[in-house]
Amino acid sequence: MFGRRPGSPPVGKLLAKGSRRPSIWVAMDLHTIETLIRPRSRAELPDWRAGDAWLAGGTWLYSEPQPDLRRLFDLTSLGWPPHHASRGGLTLSATCTVAALDRLELPGAWIAAPLVGQCCRALLGSFKVWNGATVGGNLCLALPAGPIIALATALEGECLLWAPDGSERRLPVTDLVLGPQRTALAPGEILRSLALPAAALSRRTAFRRISLSPHGRSGALLVGTRAADGGFTLTVTASVPRPLRLAFPDLPGRDDLLLAIDAAIPDGRYYDDVHGRPDWRRQVTRLLAVEVRDELAGACP
Repeated sequence: MFGRRPGSPPVGKLLAKGSRRPSIWVAMDLHTIETLIRPRSRAELPDWRAGDAWLAGGTWLYSEPQPDLRRLFDLTSLGWPPHHASRGGLTLSATCTVAALDRLELPGAWIAAPLVGQCCRALLGSFKVWNGATVGGNLCLALPAGPIIALATALEGECLLWAPDGSERRLPVTDLVLGPQRTALAPGEILRSLALPAAALSRRTAFRRISLSPHGRSGALLVGTRAADGGFTLTVTASVPRPLRLAFPDLPGRDDLLLAIDAAIPDGRYYDDVHGRPDWRRQVTRLLAVEVRDELAGACP
């Protein structure tokens, strides 16, 4: 823990000087930060108060002014392993970077493995961003176009949350992300890890993404999965404010799929920002959904 003394450089420069972090973290000096805390264990986490923020990758935190912040807690000092695979599935720590996730080699039985790389590459950014942006940051920022949100929703991801009082709770990703930059996290709660079950990783997948420009933010990002028993799910992100997952016991017909989408996303519920108008997002969502459905139509007998 340290405090900034009068005349000392802002925290952005303190982090860059002599640290392991790449220079992207000096893009924005957070001149209001007074203290940087680097806990080595959960027991060293201090009481949460107004003006605190968790620091993992920092790619968003340091990208714009944060005038209300006074203290940063650097989660990377906790030394969490980035990922762990077991018979039960894959667990990703909140501090696992997108680059580490993309390099991960998964068991051959987990045929959904290509979806991991597809979602990682949907996060368009430099190598500095890839090596800094984290799984937890992408989930907790809760932007509609967050590709890790799409990956976690499609593969039935469950989040492990640490509360300030030492307790824990688990939430599906669809319950964690409530809307653009809104989550179910209580003040002081930490996203510790994301668990992806082996059953979901063993399904066939189909991925579709579209944006207004070749290197633009996703306007619609859809993922379909199909289980060995024929069960079909469709995940819709980017075109809607929060992730949507539709599940069917068997492969629906095209018309039935579109009716289900229209019922789940009524007029006025499509996201509206500079990366796509609602009417365009509705059209491309319906188009990509049919493409996903058709790709998986021959996946199971």
